[in-house]
Amino acid sequence: MTRLMDKVAIITGASSGIGRAAALLFAEQGVRLVLSARGRERLDEVAREIRSGGGAVITVAGNVSEETHHRALVDAAQREFGGLDIAFNNAGTTGPVGALPDLALADWQDVLGVNLTSGFLAAKYQLPAMEARGGGAIVFTSTFVGYTAGFPGLAAYAASKSGLIGLVQVLASEYGPKGIRVNALLPGATDTPMGREVANTPEARQFIAELNAFKRIAAPEEIAQAALFLCSDASSFTTGTAMLVDGGVSINRV
Repeated sequence: MTRLMDKVAIITGASSGIGRAAALLFAEQGVRLVLSARGRERLDEVAREIRSGGGAVITVAGNVSEETHHRALVDAAQREFGGLDIAFNNAGTTGPVGALPDLALADWQDVLGVNLTSGFLAAKYQLPAMEARGGGAIVFTSTFVGYTAGFPGLAAYAASKSGLIGLVQVLASEYGPKGIRVNALLPGATDTPMGREVANTPEARQFIAELNAFKRIAAPEEIAQAALFLCSDASSFTTGTAMLVDGGVSINRV
């Protein structure tokens, strides 16, 4: 029993992939949603689908690396729905794939801005709003890359996503006494637009699928279910974790 009816949640990166799947799933549970993504057109398509099923949702398009966007998301949650209970900070980017000496400083900074600095900015505004409600749950999408395995060509991605895990541990310790749980979700290979940019040929997709125990790539809906668990009271004694949802890639050696 997740007991999420009428809770208020922010979901970033909600226009496609894991974020879109989470938005649809959370709406089915009765969550009132504030959705974020850079592109308004696809974001509004997700909102229309939710509204057609009777869900409550508003959209705020913007860049998660900008502080004003996070302030606007929390302001919208408080203005439209009375507060904030849940945040699934899911937006991210892989950045350019290649050897580190070939990576431009601007590209490095962009990846860290979208993946890691955005986490700081999100928490900066989400935590006080949740504290005012007497508690809440924050989940950041990280990755197994740079945590249990290193993938060549993804230095900025691994560094930025690993940084989120350190942020999660500190925030969980600081805000546990205030009833706010903070966790990281670490997906494996998932069939998303971002995932297809990295595995952009059938051969590459098959290679990546073979790395995990299930020998397949996850559907976004499978990762969304794990996010729902971490955001709900089904995980009421879970905080400060880096939860692997990676199909066993972290332990598979065959």
